[in-house]
Amino acid sequence: MTITRRAASFGVLATLAACAGGGTGTAPQVTRVRAVPNPAFDAWVVSFKSRAASRGISQATLDRAFRNVGYLPEVIEKDRNQTEFTRSLEDYLAIAASDERVRMGKAAMRQYGSTLAAIEAQYGVDQQVVAAIWGLESKYGTRRGDIPVISSLSTLSFDGRRGAFMEKQLMAALRILQRGDITPERMTGSWAGAMGHTQFIPTSFEAFAVDFTGDGRRDIWSDNPADALASTASYLKRNGWRQGQPWGMEVRLPAGFSTGLTGRGNARSASSWATMGVTDVSGRPVPDYGSAAILMPQGANGPAFITYRNFNVILRYNNAENYGLGVGHLSDRLIGRPPIQAGFPPDARGMSIDDRKELQQRLTAKGFDTQGTDGVIGGNTEAAISAYQRSQGLPVTGQPSLDLLRRLR
Repeated sequence: MTITRRAASFGVLATLAACAGGGTGTAPQVTRVRAVPNPAFDAWVVSFKSRAASRGISQATLDRAFRNVGYLPEVIEKDRNQTEFTRSLEDYLAIAASDERVRMGKAAMRQYGSTLAAIEAQYGVDQQVVAAIWGLESKYGTRRGDIPVISSLSTLSFDGRRGAFMEKQLMAALRILQRGDITPERMTGSWAGAMGHTQFIPTSFEAFAVDFTGDGRRDIWSDNPADALASTASYLKRNGWRQGQPWGMEVRLPAGFSTGLTGRGNARSASSWATMGVTDVSGRPVPDYGSAAILMPQGANGPAFITYRNFNVILRYNNAENYGLGVGHLSDRLIGRPPIQAGFPPDARGMSIDDRKELQQRLTAKGFDTQGTDGVIGGNTEAAISAYQRSQGLPVTGQPSLDLLRRLR
């Protein structure tokens, strides 16, 4: 659960990886990695199994769980090389609420409409929000992760950088196996041990997962997403979700509005904001759903949002504002509401998202495939730019620019 786990340490990046992969020019989903011999790791496993047995994990469970366990160096590489970047909200929404993701989400909601309705009725969490989290976490189940969780968590526990946290997750994973929710062979997930359709880490699974289908197992890995979606609704409900209330909405701010009033730490009543002249995008006073904050993620020249209590509940799932806005906006799009109305400012290179889309389109047309034309500059687009620059005898930077776009026209 990308992973408020509950801090965005590896959560935001995991979500972006899951959001990518529809030709965005960003990194594809992690695929199954190979174990390599490591005697020190093997010795650690022996020691850990002794600790696990002392904490109530049966020998039978340990034998099954560690039968094919192995050291995964690629997991360590992922953990140690998490680039500390933040995409702009514009780029984030271009991935998280892309036309493709909206189409897929609407189709998924039609396919599982009765299940989502039953989950909403039982847990009181609006079904489009559950579906939006599903869409961001695993692209509606198409990117659940295929790395053996016991191996990945054992590798990360052995590594020691976050050993105590990872060993806690490993112990929880063993308890899940011992309970019979899943077999070791089917317990797969991301490199960081996030599992299933909505990417629960083991301790969150233990705390919030439910058996919605009534088969005696909390199976968030199944092709049937019912248990995973209900578990997500369970998580949100227990963190204070209020059914029928919005997460927030895009707003218009009055002239001269002070940016010093923005931020989650400056919440006040919605009526106070309305008195200041804050309106919805249609010019009506903002509705009153209690305490609310104004967010301006890209400054005074970008869109503004008012956020209510339910936005903070979403942030319990992943404590990153772009994630919360991504879930909220995608949930709105899934029920037919429009895209963001305000424009976004140009990026640091002076390029708009339309400029970046045109750049990708023209590179691809010339045989330098960017693997998508969403305006988000990632690894595939940078590689295409580099290849084009090389072919033209230009300095190879791999970076977009207005000069490069003019050359391509």
